[in-house]
Amino acid sequence: MSIIAENLQYAYGGTPVLRGVDLTVPTGERIGIIGVSGGGKSTLLKLLSGLYAAQTGVVEVHGATTPQAIRRQVAMVLQSAMLFPASIRENITCGHPMAEAVIERACKAAQLADWIAALPDGLDTFVGERGGKVSGGQAQRIAIARAIAKDAPVVLLDEATSALDGATGGAVLAAIDRLTAGKTVVSVSHHPGALVHCTRVYRLEGGRLHHA
Repeated sequence: MSIIAENLQYAYGGTPVLRGVDLTVPTGERIGIIGVSGGGKSTLLKLLSGLYAAQTGVVEVHGATTPQAIRRQVAMVLQSAMLFPASIRENITCGHPMAEAVIERACKAAQLADWIAALPDGLDTFVGERGGKVSGGQAQRIAIARAIAKDAPVVLLDEATSALDGATGGAVLAAIDRLTAGKTVVSVSHHPGALVHCTRVYRLEGGRLHHA
């Protein structure tokens, strides 16, 4: 199994959000999770990505069981892109050595190549504090390029194209589908139509997963 979650429980300030979530995902499968805003979908992804440590229960991702080790196995795109006060290149590579061809492929897949080519400093353009010098859509595409370039075995998508217009979002989703072939993918969305490529779809409701 690529992902194993057992009896995951999580609360904020004593208010339960997850109430015993169990999930197993075989390597290479794509699953989707839908649910209302504030229902715990993003919390679940943060537990599966190693951003949060489980308060109760077990998380194992691609053989890793500690948050630090899990983070090495996962590429994640959040609904609100998190950018560092650095260049586009550094936001994609996260400071790790990376071949130029890998960066270029990721930028092309994320529909960034034409925009970057028109910038005086290209990939070395500074994005500003919290990405303040780029638009929300551009920030989201940089985050998507980062996830593609990392080439992790597990990819987690939290409303990954929410900041993109319809045509761009569709093109980016198609690119993600191609470049994540053979990988384990968990996609979260408010819209069931965004999860049509998933083999299984769950609804997170009342802190538990139910087959949609």
